[in-house]
Amino acid sequence: MAQGGYIYQQGTSAQTESVISSRFKIFTDVVDVGKFVKLGVTSSFTLSETKNVETIRGLGYGDQVAELVPGVTEPMTLNITRTCLYLANLQQVLGYKAGVSGAVRSLRHHKWPFDIKTEIVFSQLASEDPNLGQAIKADIPNEGGLNNTGNPGLYAVATVYEGCWMSSYNTGYDIGLRLSTKNAPSQSLTSSMLLAASMASSSTAV
Repeated sequence: MAQGGYIYQQGTSAQTESVISSRFKIFTDVVDVGKFVKLGVTSSFTLSETKNVETIRGLGYGDQVAELVPGVTEPMTLNITRTCLYLANLQQVLGYKAGVSGAVRSLRHHKWPFDIKTEIVFSQLASEDPNLGQAIKADIPNEGGLNNTGNPGLYAVATVYEGCWMSSYNTGYDIGLRLSTKNAPSQSLTSSMLLAASMASSSTAV
């Protein structure tokens, strides 16, 4: 494939106040790279979190709730669906020596957890709003294509999910669809949903 061509490059995103999927960036520690790299050809990213809430009632008070007491929060679950590439399957982009990088083929081969970073990158309209709160400067490099100047001055809400483990891994092949997708829910044992406030003061425009 020719370098610098039109395909597999960064396009443009609409300037809106609403959050749109083309401004949601996922970064993973790709195998043999040693730093966060933006995850490509990902069709869906969902997260869910649950907490049990216990109902407190009292004898003699009829059908009445005295209080709702929250319990402990279950580990957050992330679900990623991504098109499988010959040279980069989902396990590889999450840091495991799978596919052409090594012999990892199964969840039983995983010895170490991995981290995932996401950014909801603001549009220029939102980035110019004075009520940005704890938003930080977006960590987006020059990506070529229509975005050949990068995204200087844009802000983002960043989240790092730490200590993630794959809980299931699915690969599907369909005679009616030539593309192969991989799906991997992963549990984050020590996930952080707080904004990285300490990064905000040291961030610089990119």
